[in-house]
Amino acid sequence: MPNIVLLGYGLEQPSYRHRMRSLIDPLQAAGWQVRAEQFPSGRYGLRTWERRALWRWADVTVLHQIKLSSIEARLFAAFSRRRIFDVDDAIYVRKPRRLGDLPDESAWRKKKFAATCRWVDVVAAGNDVLAGVARATAREVAVLPTSIDTACYERTFAGPAEAPTIAWIGSPENLIYLDMIRPALARLSKRYPLKLRVICSEFPEWSDVSIERVPWSAATEAHSLAGAHIGVMPLTDDAWSRGKCAFKLLQYMAAALPCVASLSADLRAAFGAKGLQHVEQRYALRSYRASYVNLLSRLVAA
Repeated sequence: MPNIVLLGYGLEQPSYRHRMRSLIDPLQAAGWQVRAEQFPSGRYGLRTWERRALWRWADVTVLHQIKLSSIEARLFAAFSRRRIFDVDDAIYVRKPRRLGDLPDESAWRKKKFAATCRWVDVVAAGNDVLAGVARATAREVAVLPTSIDTACYERTFAGPAEAPTIAWIGSPENLIYLDMIRPALARLSKRYPLKLRVICSEFPEWSDVSIERVPWSAATEAHSLAGAHIGVMPLTDDAWSRGKCAFKLLQYMAAALPCVASLSADLRAAFGAKGLQHVEQRYALRSYRASYVNLLSRLVAA
């Protein structure tokens, strides 16, 4: 019976929940012993040394979004058997602090990213952009897109007679991107009785756009999206944004919400249905799980 450690900085972070915790049930069903472990963000080197017994226990250790310096990556490799670096963000640059700023092209971040890629067996990248960066130093790269269980989502029930509701869902640190579309929403608000439904733990304070505050909850997020007509995901065009796996876009499509469309009810319905079909074909959670378990089994058998 093989052993695996799924390592992350925060076990409740969205990326860890969607990419790592979603693997626990299928791995256990396949006969794996699974440990989900939190890794401290400081005490470099010492944190790896202190966990050497854990690395030796595991047949495979997955580093989710964890970059290691060259020295620490070598130490980690010395104690572990097989290693995967799982990445679904452009963590080789620093996210812009303010809208309009460019990402910080940190040489130290890039060196750690390259060192981690070099000292693992496989890099599991969430999209082609991340895979392209990893290939510069990685032995092997597998593109495993962040996926979604569409069965957990309701199709939109918002009707054409209701006031247009535009949904945005995300973390507080990403609220800055809504400022990109605020002028357009303000202009539309003068013509239509629309509202912006923000599903988050924090909310913008706007006087020119009606904001509907919906506290985020794993239990209610699907229903909150299904009550909207359109989903929005504004992003800047930079190295940080190009590395994003756009999970909120998958959520909108799972709810059959169009992301860019006119306010025509007929177009909304047509675009939403095509989006749902697309996400079911390319980003199904069952396919992601099967591909990841196959990759892990291949590593153990090597």
